[in-house]
Amino acid sequence: MSKIIALANQKGGVGKTTTCINLAASLATQKKVLIADMDPQGNATMASGISKFDLKKSIYDVIIDGTPASEVILHSETGGYDILPGNSDLTAAGVRLMNFFARENRLKNALEAIRDNYDFIFIDCPPALNLLTVNALCAADSVIVPMQCEYFAMEGLTDLMDTVRQIKDNLNPRLRIEGILRTMFDKRAKLASDVSDNLKENFKGSVYQTIIPRNVRLAESPSYGKPVYYYDKSSLGARAYLALAGEILRMQDDEESEQAEQ
Repeated sequence: MSKIIALANQKGGVGKTTTCINLAASLATQKKVLIADMDPQGNATMASGISKFDLKKSIYDVIIDGTPASEVILHSETGGYDILPGNSDLTAAGVRLMNFFARENRLKNALEAIRDNYDFIFIDCPPALNLLTVNALCAADSVIVPMQCEYFAMEGLTDLMDTVRQIKDNLNPRLRIEGILRTMFDKRAKLASDVSDNLKENFKGSVYQTIIPRNVRLAESPSYGKPVYYYDKSSLGARAYLALAGEILRMQDDEESEQAEQ
């Protein structure tokens, strides 16, 4: 059964895109994976070895002009997954979407036509709670929240949880939190450990066991247009995302087993 997962956090610089491409690459060694790049910065596109400046069509054409997603999808040779690429054209999409009926479902309708072709579809959201993010949350089955273990991150997490709850109550009843992922973790910092403990206490069952450490190779790999798995497979960052992929697959197996028993 295919699953659509949005990676969302309105706070920038938390490792959202890094998680998107590296989790996708780790899962793509076993599964069929697609990334939908909904961030106008186009970082997921560039980090997948595809130039956001040379796109003939992008996800903008899909959600604004109704171009079938199948006509826009590209394959990332450096990541092993498919991608609906994005670029700065998406900056205007938020304004143009205001003119559409059922504007919050434009991405959902586009992905429904192709979701059966993939085991996982990851949506890289912009670092803002705007119409692009609302589209992503309406299209998704669940949300992964990457966050740093810092004081202000907790405040942002509360805001995001409220948004997810509102989307669930009013637009997408199936939406749920897939998991909270601790990123850029420095085990030497007492604050990081304190926030991590706070997360586990207040969001029991929602925090991934896997922790993504601060890692030079992980930071370097996007500049080479490839996920860290293909840049330095032996690095701490690569091993952490492989562990996360394994954790997600185990959780999915458990979910499917529970549904089969019902």
